[in-house]
Amino acid sequence: MSFSTNTTFMVEDESPRSSPRPPPSVEEQSVAKANEAIAIRPKRGRLTLLSRRIYNALLYHSQRQGVDEPVYRLALSELIGDARFNSNNTELLKSHLRDMQATTIEWSTSSSSLKRWVSSQLLGTVTIEEQGRGRPCMVTWRYPEEIKERLVKPHQYTRVLLEMSSQMRSYSAAVLYEIGARYLTSPGRLSMREDVMWWAAVLTGRSDIKEVDYRFLKRDVISKAIAEIDALCEEFGLELIEHKRGRKIEEIQFRVVPKVQQRLEDINAANRNVFDLELVGRLIALGIKQDEAQDLYATTDEGQIRATLDHVDARLRSATMPALKSPAAYFKDALKKGYAGVGIAVPASPPDEPGAAPATSVPTLSEGDRLRRIRELWENDQMAKARAMYAEMLEPMQAEWRTRFQVEQLEKVASPIARAWRRDGPASRIAGTTFFKWLAGTTWPAEPTDRVLLDFALQRGVPGL
Repeated sequence: MSFSTNTTFMVEDESPRSSPRPPPSVEEQSVAKANEAIAIRPKRGRLTLLSRRIYNALLYHSQRQGVDEPVYRLALSELIGDARFNSNNTELLKSHLRDMQATTIEWSTSSSSLKRWVSSQLLGTVTIEEQGRGRPCMVTWRYPEEIKERLVKPHQYTRVLLEMSSQMRSYSAAVLYEIGARYLTSPGRLSMREDVMWWAAVLTGRSDIKEVDYRFLKRDVISKAIAEIDALCEEFGLELIEHKRGRKIEEIQFRVVPKVQQRLEDINAANRNVFDLELVGRLIALGIKQDEAQDLYATTDEGQIRATLDHVDARLRSATMPALKSPAAYFKDALKKGYAGVGIAVPASPPDEPGAAPATSVPTLSEGDRLRRIRELWENDQMAKARAMYAEMLEPMQAEWRTRFQVEQLEKVASPIARAWRRDGPASRIAGTTFFKWLAGTTWPAEPTDRVLLDFALQRGVPGL
């Protein structure tokens, strides 16, 4: 793994700042990240979204404890909270720590009189101590001595908010957010200019990239990351700048575009974009590789993944259907084709099992699973009714409901939803869903009984009952 080594990237465009001090709240936690450590290019190994979150959290606590400490120590529960993921399974956490230890980094510095190149681990020795019942589990860690001071007490750095970094759902967006934060205060607001291969490694965290088709890199990585930052980051957006040689795009960079400053709302802890390790663990248990499982989680709606996993679990439990040779392949096909939807026909076997039995209906689900899925359909129906009711209202009454929503709910929702509401109101895709769900619950507050849900399912002809 190399911290960027070219001279353009190493230009010192920011003046030294004061040492970081403990922030007053979780939402305002920030790490002073060395500018050289913003764009990390893999040389060996791979970084993932979760490993980047963990690394930032470790760095934050290292800076609070001070550069003179030989080893850093923290309660494991605090690390889990600051890295914004939820799981009781420490094995997945350990695997990410191993990945960082196995990742090779290069740190190059230069001046008029000296050029220095260092190759080392991204993270040194890590220990997790289970101290027995009633005592907290502790994690300790070290950094390689050659780069420790540059990491823990950097002279040139960028403030990275842990909360904002944790909002990103893809590795590429997390990287571009930090790059944008660095160059937001530089005179030209232009990032480093590098070749396509360099950017591919930096934005994917991979060291095994041998060649790149820029069209796919732009479509699948860059454009999605820019859109994600535009939706989540209130301070700035990014514009892609392409540099051609003839007709071929060989180098790219980014322009940082400041947004009109808005107050960052307090984000309710329940609404934080946590990284659900249990869900990732279920993907891995099906036989999906860890890196692929994390990529799926980062790029796919969480509810869709959970529903598809439940569907595959039900398929595996079925005693009347042939055994699956590849649960992982079946899951991917089910996710792609939407088998988790209620009443959709399901193949008896995944696509890699030729000659299998013809498609059959959804396997029998437990009563709890059926009621849960029917309730989801019922809630969607209530939301549609609320939307239709709102459309028929006169403007003064619509304004009353909008004002009430702003007073009662806006402080409770995540900042991207609040920002979308201020910009587009009920017409916003993400804020509109929240508004009409609230409107339905306020207009018809009674909780549906099982009988009401069953009648709804029978009226709508929901199969599988």
